[in-house]
Amino acid sequence: MFVLVEMTDTVRIPPWQFERKLNESIAEELNKKLANKVVYNVGLCICLYDITKLEDSYIFPGDGASHTKVHFRYVVFHPFLDEILVGEIKSCSQDGVHALGVASDEAEQVWVWEYETEEGAHDLYMDIGEEIRFRVVDETFVDTSPTGPSSAEASTSNATEEVQKKEAPYTLVGSISEPGLGLLSWWTNS
Repeated sequence: MFVLVEMTDTVRIPPWQFERKLNESIAEELNKKLANKVVYNVGLCICLYDITKLEDSYIFPGDGASHTKVHFRYVVFHPFLDEILVGEIKSCSQDGVHALGVASDEAEQVWVWEYETEEGAHDLYMDIGEEIRFRVVDETFVDTSPTGPSSAEASTSNATEEVQKKEAPYTLVGSISEPGLGLLSWWTNS
């Protein structure tokens, strides 16, 4: 679920931070830049683990800051495929869970698993805020890097459409179609 990823970056330290220790300033700048951000094909960055190597620092003409190439390890959330996770249901819609064999109750905006038994079908509701255990079956990274206008025809109406199409940079697809998976309340004696 959590992995250490080796990374390299050039870190800019502004002159007003020269009085601090270099490692402290670099750690703060790396966490500002990466913490709670998704790195494409890597995962969700959590926090700096350690700095493994510092190269020489340079001050470029016209910029009073130092620039240091840093080799470091970062804690990243990146569950492997088939890993079992526990999460919380945040929202339900018609597009919600795709491959689980569930039905949607449009009126209540909740998902319903129609569980078949010998006595008949039972509706198991998945309410917002409940904890759910699921198996990771797929992951999707979306490159959210900014792009320039594709042509001179780019208008304000196209810009508003792009804002509405904003996608999550990292998405996990889960399944609950196995014994022991699904809402935790289904499996407890309460």
